[in-house]
Amino acid sequence: MLNPTVVTNNYNSAAFRLASQSIVECRFPQSTDISEIIAVSPQLSCVLSEAAAGRANYAGRLVLSIVCADEEGKLCRMQKGAEFSHSADDERLTSSHTLTTRLACDKISVRREGSSFVVAAIVSADICAYIRGERSYVTGAEGAFLNLRRTSFCSVINFSGESEVEDKFDADSVADILVPSAKAVVQSVVCGTGEAEINGEIYLSLFAMRGQSPATLERVIPFRSVVACDDCSLGRQAIAFAEISDLNVAATVNEERGKCEVEFTCTLAFSGNIYDVTEDDAAVDAFSCDNELELAFSDEEYEECGEIKVYTQRVSGLAATSGKLGYDCRFAAVALPEAECAQASSPSAVEGVVRATLVYEQNGEMRSTVFELPFAERLAGMADDGQKVRLDCAVSGISVRLRAEGEVEAEAVLKICAVVTRERKIRYISSIVEGREKPVPLGALSVCFPAAGDGLWEAAKKLSQSPDEVAALNPSLSYPLTGKERIIVYRARQATK
Repeated sequence: MLNPTVVTNNYNSAAFRLASQSIVECRFPQSTDISEIIAVSPQLSCVLSEAAAGRANYAGRLVLSIVCADEEGKLCRMQKGAEFSHSADDERLTSSHTLTTRLACDKISVRREGSSFVVAAIVSADICAYIRGERSYVTGAEGAFLNLRRTSFCSVINFSGESEVEDKFDADSVADILVPSAKAVVQSVVCGTGEAEINGEIYLSLFAMRGQSPATLERVIPFRSVVACDDCSLGRQAIAFAEISDLNVAATVNEERGKCEVEFTCTLAFSGNIYDVTEDDAAVDAFSCDNELELAFSDEEYEECGEIKVYTQRVSGLAATSGKLGYDCRFAAVALPEAECAQASSPSAVEGVVRATLVYEQNGEMRSTVFELPFAERLAGMADDGQKVRLDCAVSGISVRLRAEGEVEAEAVLKICAVVTRERKIRYISSIVEGREKPVPLGALSVCFPAAGDGLWEAAKKLSQSPDEVAALNPSLSYPLTGKERIIVYRARQATK
């Protein structure tokens, strides 16, 4: 009589990813003094992400800060915000899925419409769907032989939280700050009891006025944040991403000291995964000497999280500009720097682009153009074959020069954080049902013709005999087999009267 032992538990897994795009617009009233919009800084935050039948709904907030030039070339700033909601359809989605959504601004465009400027942003959403399920696997069975294998089972624990970061520093000769931009990168996540400690850096860039001229100020602000998570415990692996959901920069001029004191505050919104990996002996195959067995198998795929590797890389080369620049252009500042990168064809190669707004003076007027510096770099030891990386990067220290008429050369420093992962696949028996009885062999011996690569388990299953018995009767065999062996099992026969 078959009597299997089955272990059952609940787990959470990443089901699939989907992407979506939407256009969000803000209308700025046009002043008669404004001749051109010099720079646009978007700040995105996700406020809602939920799943419904066949649809992912998400909502966010976009704050656009613009820098304008009047007819005399004087710079001023404006700010407007817009709330938006959008959805992405996928028939696999149900209300039981949970979602994590990361928003990014892919492109900014400005157009005149009547007496207003309309700034349009293409907002992309990277959505990951998670599902909770029940796992059952066989660890033992009376009346059957099991091939047990040490198996790693993974459950993904989602966590989120917020943290405030403050900083104060002096900025010499700065009269006003036009628009700030910032990027937060996570460099390590350490799991503790009931909490996750997240460490990283904020790369702050300030487009400011120094006297009557525009200038760029940069500062790197380290942060250490602790996010509560009841399911977090020591020794677990975790990854996290940081989003700046609110950013404020206030400047106070101290005339006695001749300095400007800058107060920086921001709210970091974290979203991450904790990987709860447990090991157990699970059956991957089974047979019985007396009965046929009906085996049900389950397959799982999960992402095994490794370490976070941090690289500092200097890139340079020719940059593509949206406007033609000549020798009559005087470069004033590089504002709103950003960078994006992705894993290239080889495991340790990355490629991407550095993007920024170049502010310059031409014929007595302030103008601007967006330039892009493509790059392809090899990061030593980033990943091995079969591994994937999730990349996050920030940029600082951008410098540009006019190499020739219409040719701009740029240089920048990248901070790249690579989360190394590997996809794992496991297969195990989830249930065993006893089938019809096997016929009793008539002969006193059985001969097995193994295939090349067969082990003791495969040979015993073909002979329908205990692996221990097959090994005892054939002590000269070594495994895996070559395929030229012949395995014989004798059966004791009781004489009948």
